[in-house]
Amino acid sequence: MDERRFREAIVEIGRRLYERGYIVASDGNISVRLPESGRILTTPTGACKGFLTPEMLVVVDAEGRKLEGTLSPSSELAMHLEIYRQRQDVHAVVHAHPPCGTGFAAAGMSLEKPLVSEVVLTLGCIPLAGYGTPSTQELVAAIAPYVPHYNALLLANHGAVTYGPDLETAYFRMETLEHFARITLVAKLLGREQPLPAEAVQKLFQMRERAGMTVPSPTLCGMPDRASSPSPNETLTLTRQQFIELIAETVEAVIRFLKLAR
Repeated sequence: MDERRFREAIVEIGRRLYERGYIVASDGNISVRLPESGRILTTPTGACKGFLTPEMLVVVDAEGRKLEGTLSPSSELAMHLEIYRQRQDVHAVVHAHPPCGTGFAAAGMSLEKPLVSEVVLTLGCIPLAGYGTPSTQELVAAIAPYVPHYNALLLANHGAVTYGPDLETAYFRMETLEHFARITLVAKLLGREQPLPAEAVQKLFQMRERAGMTVPSPTLCGMPDRASSPSPNETLTLTRQQFIELIAETVEAVIRFLKLAR
């Protein structure tokens, strides 16, 4: 596509994000790495992404210096630039605040459990990057360790960022993230989360690897890491809530056993 088509595509994605409630007011930002030139086309700061026009977008170089445009580039451009720096296969980035996904991020919870095979296959899992003040290098530092291995991240107390080889893929990964957050919430409310067994997850990871996709950390995606399995004598630390839940589960198991033994 020529630059005009990329501008129109960003405007369309901004409209979708706004209409689906993934962003409000001037939230969020979108960018595309233009082919051949390596320049970045990005949304402006302070503007509602649901009502953009192609002329409002800003062109910057790989260091974030403005080259074209009357408005200022996104204040969170540094996060986009870090993703482009680390991932030569990525040509589009979408940052938004989808309500359910952001709720998990605000609760300090990742979306790492392998509950849905399609999500494991498309995204692997969605880790939670630590908190970093928006628009600062703190945020860049928080996401940096995860960027090479994942295509979707929750940002603690902030929102989410997804990226991919093209704008449609980056956007659809945001849709998948929010959809999975809703499914996970329902499973938690029902009190019956049933993650896929490790063998099934491993098969899905192998499919991802054959397709040339990133392979996430097994431990972050609900699989035991055999290389780091604890020894029988290793001390394990539990939170108070985990300890209470463990005792409750043990008591329930004993009661069930006694009932069956009668």
